[in-house]
Amino acid sequence: MTTQPLVIDIVSDVMCPWCIIGYRQLARALEETGVPHEIHWHPFELNPEMPAEGQNMREHIVEKYGATPEQSEQNRAQMTALGAQLGFDFRFTEEFRMHNTFVAHQLLHWADQQGRKHDLKMALFTAHFTDRRNLSDNTVLADVAGEIGLDRDEALAVMQDQRFAQVVREQEQFWINQGITGVPAVVLDRKHLVTGAQGVENYSAILRQVTQAEG
Repeated sequence: MTTQPLVIDIVSDVMCPWCIIGYRQLARALEETGVPHEIHWHPFELNPEMPAEGQNMREHIVEKYGATPEQSEQNRAQMTALGAQLGFDFRFTEEFRMHNTFVAHQLLHWADQQGRKHDLKMALFTAHFTDRRNLSDNTVLADVAGEIGLDRDEALAVMQDQRFAQVVREQEQFWINQGITGVPAVVLDRKHLVTGAQGVENYSAILRQVTQAEG
């Protein structure tokens, strides 16, 4: 097995429940297999046209995917159960809302410069799915950054002056150009694409296959 860390690029959005489920599954597989690795998060907007006020999640799913209310409820129950197995607490309600995440991705880019992108990413998943906070609100985003020890005032400034807007747009477009149309998208060793939440066993098998081939 290779001794070089496996480079893992994860393209995702904090509005995506399958992204945190998939990550938790991957993390467990990495722990079980003991594969040395380094994770890099990359931006993707599930709903780039989402207005600032957001949209009710159930209405959004019906509108975007044509799901019936029953299917939507079943999907939520499935995600909640999977999350619980992986130690993540989904707290869906009838009023649960989706939000625009372009500014959140800018804040994540800023956190990356301080080596805290992963920490902020995890905090934003929890803020959205567990605490039901509005991630299209700059004040809320700044609060989350401050809660994990980042400079809250600087976080606000980054979002207000949009200093990373262009670079985030370019990063989003890069992955779209690579053929990424849905998330989570996991790229192993810059050449093996794995899409969707695969489950711990499948991720473990894929990790072993990739590392043995590279070894």
